[in-house]
Amino acid sequence: MFTMKKQIVTPRSDFTRSGFSCPLLKFSVAYRGGIILLYKSGNPLLSIATIALSLLLMTIVSPAFAEKRHGISIFGQLKYPPDFKHFDYVNPNAPKGGEISTYAGPSFDTFNAFILKGDKAAGLNLLYDSLLAGSDDELSSAYGLVAETVEVAEDKMSATFYMRPEARFSDGSAITADDVVFTFNMLKREGHPQYRFLLRDIIKAEALDRLTVRYSFQGDLVRDLPLIVGGLSILSKAYFDTHDFTKTTLKEAPVGSGPYLLVDHKPGDFVTYRRRDDYWAKNLPVNVGRYNFDNISFKYAKDRSASFIAFTAGEYSLREEFTSKKWATEYNFPAVKDGRVKLLTLPDKNPSGTQGWFLNTRREKFSDPRVRRAIGFAFDFEWSNKNLFSDLYKRTQSYFENSDMKAVGKPNAAELELLTPFKDQLPEIVFAKVETPPVSDSSGRDRKLLRQADSLLREAGWKLDKRKRVNAAGEQLSFEFIRVEPAFDRIVLPFIKNLRDLGIDASLRPVDAAQYERRLKSFDYDIAIQRYVMSKTPGIELRSYFSSQTADVQGSRNLSGIKNPVVDALIDKIISANSGMELKTAVMALDRVLRAYNYWVPHWYKGAHNIAYWDQFGRPNVKPLYSRGIIDTWWYDAAKAAKLNR
Repeated sequence: MFTMKKQIVTPRSDFTRSGFSCPLLKFSVAYRGGIILLYKSGNPLLSIATIALSLLLMTIVSPAFAEKRHGISIFGQLKYPPDFKHFDYVNPNAPKGGEISTYAGPSFDTFNAFILKGDKAAGLNLLYDSLLAGSDDELSSAYGLVAETVEVAEDKMSATFYMRPEARFSDGSAITADDVVFTFNMLKREGHPQYRFLLRDIIKAEALDRLTVRYSFQGDLVRDLPLIVGGLSILSKAYFDTHDFTKTTLKEAPVGSGPYLLVDHKPGDFVTYRRRDDYWAKNLPVNVGRYNFDNISFKYAKDRSASFIAFTAGEYSLREEFTSKKWATEYNFPAVKDGRVKLLTLPDKNPSGTQGWFLNTRREKFSDPRVRRAIGFAFDFEWSNKNLFSDLYKRTQSYFENSDMKAVGKPNAAELELLTPFKDQLPEIVFAKVETPPVSDSSGRDRKLLRQADSLLREAGWKLDKRKRVNAAGEQLSFEFIRVEPAFDRIVLPFIKNLRDLGIDASLRPVDAAQYERRLKSFDYDIAIQRYVMSKTPGIELRSYFSSQTADVQGSRNLSGIKNPVVDALIDKIISANSGMELKTAVMALDRVLRAYNYWVPHWYKGAHNIAYWDQFGRPNVKPLYSRGIIDTWWYDAAKAAKLNR
């Protein structure tokens, strides 16, 4: 009797706007925002009969009502039920006490973690709670923290959080919906540019009552937004009524509600946090067995070599080693040999990181993909791995390395469906095979690869004239690498030598940590070294890395200055994916396109964490799949510490 008249479906709901018509009775039924409406000749029918019919039809066209839940997940079911007691990767009976200390970098100059200005102190996340707390053994799931429950609207265009009345800031004041609304408004208006892009499609946050806050969304790409707003650190409105949100500060850390307080600091030396005995959420399921150390300190040193010496002397208790040669050859000092220092390799199930030399395409010299590809041919990874890394690494090929989202071989049918509409805008290699870094003969100067680089440069208009690589105007191709860690010199200097053999005036520019950060934020570099860890379920954050919208926004992570409409379109496909398979396909297509344009010279990875620590800690039997789990799940073992001290 009823025939479909019209249905408009957004990626988020089957019933956002839909309608049915009945030719026999000459009326239409439409569903709008949870209400069934009957129309005849464009006007609502008001008879009892039609109302009764509406109620009957509601069972056909009305979606299930949204429900309050103890957590949310982008795809699939939550692992933990409403009555769960703790995460599987913690020891719920872990003792509290003691301290842990670790290396954090060269220095810091602010405790304001939310603005572009300043070099942030390590560990500031320990000061703040959020509406939801993430689970480290699931893909993009989160459970109630400040919010006891969350309700995502059936059309996915809003999320409502119902907050716990016992939630408190560290000064004893209650956390209310007004604080959540204030936080959102400040981050979107005055916060770091990355916040503005993450929050772009969130129209507003509104306090429905003292403990209920609703976020409203816009557009079609809203899949990730409930998790994003649920993960925002909550700021105290009362505190910032008397403090300037836009200023850096070392006087004090802003009032937070998290498990720790900042108690001491010295720029260039240390920052120390103390566990709060009065922490309001310490017994919630998401926190049981976590945050076991009384004190957490982050130590600073001018470089990693100096920090290593400090570790061997026992000046701090735990270190993750990122230098393969040092891990292979220098962790043989007496404390390791006699067992006072333990060495541990923890598997890493996360994507292994987008690390490499990023070429700044905002500069004309790097505008041609052939030039960028030629530069990559001059880096001999195989020689570096053999002679510098003790063969501990694998070559990074993908922006999503060490994950099933990495593009391989030729595009599959699902990828082709996404890529084919852009065929006239893409290089042929996108449809033939995936771009991969060259493999050398490990000689350090592979003549075959250098000849290929020379050919690419000539095609791009850079000829060799008296051993100088020049363009038609006679200008030599020149650029510099900026770096903050001296440990990279042994790697980049052989790279520079090969570039000079190609006639390129390449050089190395050492800068201090503060200058390095300033130059990255303002895109004041030719080639910069950086490492980013991609999300397990990539989404809106990809705009900050690769989108045209962020290419000229200071402080964004788009270091290469990528402005590519196909990349933009594929990011939108990723954000709108309705299933894990759709997401995987879109990410592989994006990876394939990014790699075809050679925006970077990729580095290396090992898919593990190399950890050294003084033997005074206990740790759970189970490591979280997607985290080191050290700071928040290990604990201080007093008996081991006493033995160590003896």
